Amino acid sequence: MNSKLQDEFTDQLFEAILLLKNKEECYKFFEDISTVNELKSLAQRLEVARMLNDGYTYEEIAETTGASTATISRVKRCLNYGADGYQLILERMKDK
Repeated sequence: MNSKLQDEFTDQLFEAILLLKNKEECYKFFEDISTVNELKSLAQRLEVARMLNDGYTYEEIAETTGASTATISRVKRCLNYGADGYQLILERMKDK
């Protein structure tokens, strides 16, 4: 794996996340490790990615999620040129 983010602390964080067993444990862990705004921003970005992937317009996405056009553009750039993390998750979410 070759990521610009990779270091021992980030590896430790991801290993910890992989140990979570259900949604309740996720809520407990993320409530402690992040602020409400940080977590809400992550959730918003995932929804923006889902909506972009489904063909919604910037206006529809902004109205539904409250995301700024800058955030929508950033997420779209990641969908098009990123590490394919959004695509991986969006595909798995469809299969569920």
